[in-house]
Amino acid sequence: MTHDWIAALTWILATGLLACETSPCNYAMPQEGKFLLCAGSIKTVTIGDNTSLTLTTRPSYNLTEDLVLNVTSKDPSLIDIPEHVVITASSNESVIPIAALRAGKTRIQFQYLHSNSAHAIVNLSLVGREVAIVHWYPLCVITDITGWLYFAAWSLAFIPQIFLNFRRKSVVGLNFDFLAYNLIGFLSYCVFNIGLYWIPEVQREYLSQNPGEVIQVKMNDVAFSIYAVLLTALTIFQCFIYERGGQRLSVIGILLSAAMWLFLIISLFVAVGGKLSWLLFLNFLSYIKLFVTIIKYVPQAWMNFRRKSTVGWSIGNVILDFTGGSFSILQMFLISYNYDDWNSIFGDPTKFGLGFFSICFDLLFMFQHYVLYRNPPPDLAKDTEKEPLLAESEKEGKMKRLMTILGINY
Repeated sequence: MTHDWIAALTWILATGLLACETSPCNYAMPQEGKFLLCAGSIKTVTIGDNTSLTLTTRPSYNLTEDLVLNVTSKDPSLIDIPEHVVITASSNESVIPIAALRAGKTRIQFQYLHSNSAHAIVNLSLVGREVAIVHWYPLCVITDITGWLYFAAWSLAFIPQIFLNFRRKSVVGLNFDFLAYNLIGFLSYCVFNIGLYWIPEVQREYLSQNPGEVIQVKMNDVAFSIYAVLLTALTIFQCFIYERGGQRLSVIGILLSAAMWLFLIISLFVAVGGKLSWLLFLNFLSYIKLFVTIIKYVPQAWMNFRRKSTVGWSIGNVILDFTGGSFSILQMFLISYNYDDWNSIFGDPTKFGLGFFSICFDLLFMFQHYVLYRNPPPDLAKDTEKEPLLAESEKEGKMKRLMTILGINY
C-alpha cells in the first residue's frame, strides 16, 4: 500500500513539473534545397533568472554564409532578448540568452532580417517557442496537486447520494429538476473542457483572442467532467428503478431543459455550417454550464424548504462539493498569481462560476441541514440514511388493507 501511494505521488509531481515546461524539439526531414531550423525546449523560469533558447540547423545542411534573423517577443515587457541572432556558417547552432523580467507567458518568434535572404527556411513560422515566467516554480506543482484534490473531492461528492438512494431503495427527497439540469450542465462542461484542452485549432483561436493569457483548463478538469456525466446518468437511472413517491419533473424544469437543449442543438448546427466559430460555440456551452450552476440547486433548496427536511438529500454530497469548489477556486488564484495573469480567471468564467456558486449553495444546504431542519417532521424523522424509506407502519397498513380485501380479520 505504501508503494502505491509513493508511486501515485511521484506521478502527480511529474505531471506538475511537465505542465510547466514546453515540448522538446523534434527534427523533420528537410525538403531538397531547403533549410530546416529547430528550436530547443525552454524550461519555466522564475522572475530574475536567466535561461536560453538553442537554435539548431539540420546536421546534414551546410550554410554557405552567416544567417541573421530578427528575434521578437509577443510581450516584450516579460523577457529581455537580443534583437538579432546569427547562425554562423561554421556552426550549426546558436544560443539566445533570455532574462526573465516579469511573470507571464510570451512567445519568441523569428523573421528574416533581409527579405532577399538566400536561405529558405521552410519551417520558420514553427520555430517559435513559448516562454513561461512564474513568481515561484514550486507553485506549478502545488497548482496541479490542488487541481487533483478538487477533482477527488468533486468526484467523491457523487457517491454519498448514489449510496443513499441504494440503501433507501428510494429517491424521494432528491429533486428531479436538479438532476435534469445537472446532466445538461455537465455535458456542456465536458465538451467545453475537451475542446480547450485537446483541440489545437480551438487553443490557437483562444490564444489569438486572449494574447498572453493562460488556458486554465487542466487534465483534471477534463477527467472530472467526463466522470460527472457518467455518475449523473447513473443517479438518473436510479430514479427509474427506485421508489419515487410521485415525484416528477416540474413544468418549469421541462421547459427550461427543452430550451437549453434546443439552443445547444441549433448552435451546434450553425458551428458545423461554418457560420459560428468553434471557440464561440464552446463559450456558449460554458455559459449554459454557468447558467445551470446558478439555477440547478434552487429546486432542491425549495423542496427542502417545503418539506422542512433535508431527508433524501445527502449531506455528504454537500460537504464534498463544498470542498471541491474551494480547491477549484484556490487553483485558479494560484495560477493567476504565479503567472501574474488575473484576467484569465474571467477568461474561464465557467470554472470560476462553478466553484463560486457551488460554495454559496453548499453553505445554504449545510444551514438547512444542521440549523433550520435539524429535527425533521415526525413523518420524515424515521426516514434516515440508515433506514429504508418504507417504514414498518406503512408495511403494516398495506398488510391490513390486503387482509380486509380478502375478508380476513387482522
